[in-house]
Amino acid sequence: MRNDERFEIQRAFDLLPHIIGSSWAVIWFRMKEIKKPTREEYREKTLEYLKMIEPVFDSYPKEEGFSAINKYIDFRKNEEYEKIKSGESKEVETRYNRYIDYG
Repeated sequence: MRNDERFEIQRAFDLLPHIIGSSWAVIWFRMKEIKKPTREEYREKTLEYLKMIEPVFDSYPKEEGFSAINKYIDFRKNEEYEKIKSGESKEVETRYNRYIDYG
């Protein structure tokens, strides 16, 4: 698969973890009045909300013409999940720090 064929998916996975996952997690913690969640709690909640959009990740047809992009989506999804779990997602960690500092 050429880079230009996966460019839009790359950009989406660059943004979705912190735009969807972290944003919804922050609102959840605020509404529950939890001002100092642990990093692990924050990461778990971020993943929980990000996983809610998995139907979008599985939305392309399961036919040969889409197999390469479907494999790439699955790869990037799993890679982003691991980054969040391990604390390697810089944007998610930045959002956590901001929430802890400014709630």
